[in-house]
Amino acid sequence: MPSRNHLDKIGRKKKKKWSEEAMERALIEVKSGRCTVRQAAKEFGVPKSSLGDRVSGRVTPGSRSGPAQLITSADEELLVEFSLYMSKHGFPLTKQQVVSFASSIYKRQHRRVAFSKLGQTWWLNFRKRQERNITIQPADNVVRGRTACVRKEAVDQFFCLLSTVMDAHGLRDKPRQIYNCHETGFHLGRKRGHVPKPAGLGCKPAPGSRDHVSILACFNAAGDDVPPFVIYSRAYPGGVCYKTQGPTNALYGWSDSACVNSDLFKKWFLKHFLTHAPKERPLLLVFDGHKSPVSLEVVESARRENVILLCFPPHCSHILQPLDAGLFVVLKQRLASVTGEGCAADAHFAISKKDFSGVFKRAYQVAKEEEGLRIVREGFKKCGLYPLNHFAINGGNSMPSHGIGPTAGTSLSISAQTMHAVGELTAAEASS
Repeated sequence: MPSRNHLDKIGRKKKKKWSEEAMERALIEVKSGRCTVRQAAKEFGVPKSSLGDRVSGRVTPGSRSGPAQLITSADEELLVEFSLYMSKHGFPLTKQQVVSFASSIYKRQHRRVAFSKLGQTWWLNFRKRQERNITIQPADNVVRGRTACVRKEAVDQFFCLLSTVMDAHGLRDKPRQIYNCHETGFHLGRKRGHVPKPAGLGCKPAPGSRDHVSILACFNAAGDDVPPFVIYSRAYPGGVCYKTQGPTNALYGWSDSACVNSDLFKKWFLKHFLTHAPKERPLLLVFDGHKSPVSLEVVESARRENVILLCFPPHCSHILQPLDAGLFVVLKQRLASVTGEGCAADAHFAISKKDFSGVFKRAYQVAKEEEGLRIVREGFKKCGLYPLNHFAINGGNSMPSHGIGPTAGTSLSISAQTMHAVGELTAAEASS
């Protein structure tokens, strides 16, 4: 971390008062022999030392002065374009996320380096270079007791964006191309407790549970599924029976918390979703991405494959998630009946990690039955995602944002001075 005095010096750094054209004319005069370096520098108003460096060949004519740029101008423009895409699709980036994505670009260029050199100094210079393209805004408001109320303005903006995207890509009557992915958790072991709400992306397991398994499920508005992603805590079960006995074509992974992180989401999207999703394009994938599961590689691949990523507004996914609206409840009830649990709503199941996939396969069959298809479709309808219906959301669950206090923090957005509006962006993507 650079010192405050060093950062202040960066802010007070003088701008160069000479142009490249003047430097080129001075260089021509010196090389022709008509002037000395001192005479040409005085005549054209350029620094003698800089002109001398170009005459001697220490500096290539036309190159930028100062230290080498850590990422190229083209990659920096790609980063701004990426930030625009994320902001306009419901993923406003924080400072830490921008630096992290820039570090990914840097490491891609310098594959042998152990760590990125990008930090506070790069961030300040990046902000200065891109001051016309980006703005810094306060962090989104936090809702206390989100099950009681959500911000009406946030829901309105989400449905406006969803409507714009659907119209631009012609998806209003294509339910098989509208997908929702969401994660729910299962606690294994003998300990019993109250039912936690279905876990969002990036959730943490309840303390005290012996083992934890998460399922990342993905369905379209017609009821078709992408095989589930089973995520274990800390490590895979021993042996291979968990794969052979699990749901057909399921994907498996593990993390310390048994929940989706950026690497697991990239693995799921690149190697699983794109493999099992239909070939029709475009596809719309709506999910809760505020725990930062989205990586630069995912966005680049999604744009190449014509998959539109759309994020639910913060603290509103519990009333907008189609899979929360019924299927996950039915899955836990079916799993309880398969395992012989007395209470269908119990979130703790007395089965081992090794046996979970085989037991879950029998419970997951409900998604293949007519009852499961109906529940999934009703979930999309109840949340207003398909058919698109803003008024499907119960108005009693929302409240104006002025009744909510702000919290500390900032997020990155794109200035309207040089960037397209949402409609222009989506229309351009649809035509490309």
